[in-house]
Amino acid sequence: MGYKSLAECVADLEKHGHLIRIKEEVDPYLEMAAIHLRVYEQQGPALFFEKVKGSPFPAVSNLFGTLERSKFMFRDSLDKVEQLVGLKFDPMSALKKPLQIPGIALTALTALPLKQTFKSTFSKTTISALPQIVNWPMDGGPFVTMPQVYTEDIDKPGIMNANLGMYRIQLAGNDYIPDKEIGLHYQIHRGIGVHQSKANAKGQPLKVSIFVGGPPSHPLAAVMPLPEGLSEMTFAGALGNRRFRYFYDEEGFCISADADFVITGTVYPQENKPEGPFGDHLGYYSLTHPFPLMKVHNVYHRKDAIWSFTVVGRPPQEDTSFGALIHEIAGSALPKEIHGLKELNAVDAAGVHPLLFAIGSERYTPFLKERRPQEILTIANHILGKNQLSLAKYLFIAAREDDETLDTHDLSRFMQHVLSRIDPRTDLHFHTNTTIDTLDYSGDGLNSGSKVVFAAAGAVRRTLSASVPAGLTLPAGFTAAHIAIPGVLAIQAAPYLSHDKAIEEMAVLNEELKDQNLEGIALIVLSDDSAFTAQNINNLVWITFTRSNPAVDIHGINSFTSNKHWGCIGPIVIDARKKPHHAPELIKDAQVEKNIERFAGLFKPGGF
Repeated sequence: MGYKSLAECVADLEKHGHLIRIKEEVDPYLEMAAIHLRVYEQQGPALFFEKVKGSPFPAVSNLFGTLERSKFMFRDSLDKVEQLVGLKFDPMSALKKPLQIPGIALTALTALPLKQTFKSTFSKTTISALPQIVNWPMDGGPFVTMPQVYTEDIDKPGIMNANLGMYRIQLAGNDYIPDKEIGLHYQIHRGIGVHQSKANAKGQPLKVSIFVGGPPSHPLAAVMPLPEGLSEMTFAGALGNRRFRYFYDEEGFCISADADFVITGTVYPQENKPEGPFGDHLGYYSLTHPFPLMKVHNVYHRKDAIWSFTVVGRPPQEDTSFGALIHEIAGSALPKEIHGLKELNAVDAAGVHPLLFAIGSERYTPFLKERRPQEILTIANHILGKNQLSLAKYLFIAAREDDETLDTHDLSRFMQHVLSRIDPRTDLHFHTNTTIDTLDYSGDGLNSGSKVVFAAAGAVRRTLSASVPAGLTLPAGFTAAHIAIPGVLAIQAAPYLSHDKAIEEMAVLNEELKDQNLEGIALIVLSDDSAFTAQNINNLVWITFTRSNPAVDIHGINSFTSNKHWGCIGPIVIDARKKPHHAPELIKDAQVEKNIERFAGLFKPGGF
């Protein structure tokens, strides 16, 4: 829909039964997040908090809580935007050839940002007057969790070369001077990081505008994986059926005319302050680290301003629906960019970045008696060099020729397909001393760890066992063996003490298992709670791939190294126990959970 504002979107959702109002005052410290989480778990409606304790502004969350609701908000534009995907999101291509792409030229026109000659009326407020929403007990302070962070290229100023990204913003806490300083958390390879590097090189501050609210197409555009050099504002206009309206204030900051709130400020070279902790989408806290400091200039708000927020945590969460909608819109784009790739899934249940499942073509070996991974390894290298995909730790890739019906979103079946075909002697390929996600603490430092490719092509090598092998014996310190999915054995191990101790434990485990019949077991996962790990596929992938660093934590029964290539004859072993350097997992506050029972009617299916 061509919503002119967030308020218009809220009214439309309420009219059609997609949103409910909470009239009672709610505490932004943990309570609002707790209510959101409970309602999201029931796949409930969007929530409009009329009275936020300590703030004059109402707030809304869970707008994107279901794929159905997301599609409803964009019901008039989704099909046309999917056509633009074929043009690599470039509206100019459609405008130059309107007759060749019937019906798309008007959509392309709405994609072009509109600079207003008049300036919309905004009032001013302060950072401390904004809803101070804290999601998790150990969070370092209130955060903006649905921001649109706008920056321009100092060498190529203007909106068409600007970047709009969703990078979290810490509003208060730590060492920030109240109302004067806030923290920005982003990775240097993101668009804003490139802009900051250019500004730093010239010794100039980077101007930053943070938009909150506005039509729902705006936050979605901020997380859309667009090709480099194309403006997120064009996508926001096309998806929202309304051109992105903007102007510049007296200090030269870009202002989104349709935003509910705009925070402007500057980031100076080499000025950092501690940011965090923050409960994040891997299901753990990202800890306190120095990140860029933004010095606040102005805080603007529109007359009917609504604060938009979300809650992140162990998937699935509202950002899961973001991902599903992005896949609906752009799922066909990546295979066009990577030759031979059929499909790719950044596995949400594993926190997105830790685990990728992919299917590619394997056409290099038609003359061999036995198909083996070759072309899919080339595709794997391409995937791991692509934008945010470069943050992945584990990539499982299969050959489409082995099963044309294989689906990367069917997690259990896909893993079984790979594990039944993989040759652990040759088909694991490691990348060591490389980058991983900043939010992932399984590595040996911030943004530092390793990667591994599990590549499988060819005939089935083993029949995966659906039960614990008969007569299995385990050494002291290893107990409670469970089958998680066929071919994957979850074993409970003693608490992890150190890497040297783990090497000793692996040697003992190898000695005990090397001569046992484990023919139907392809993977052994060591964890602190094997029953929980094996309970369902989501637990399996979350525990296994968020709590391990491939080069350090992958072992094998009867392992060897040949010509610098690591392999094993027996099952692969992944040590997925909690390590001393890992970040703590997210745990809800028991008292707050009791407090929100006054809203118990909201948390029941059909109670909306």
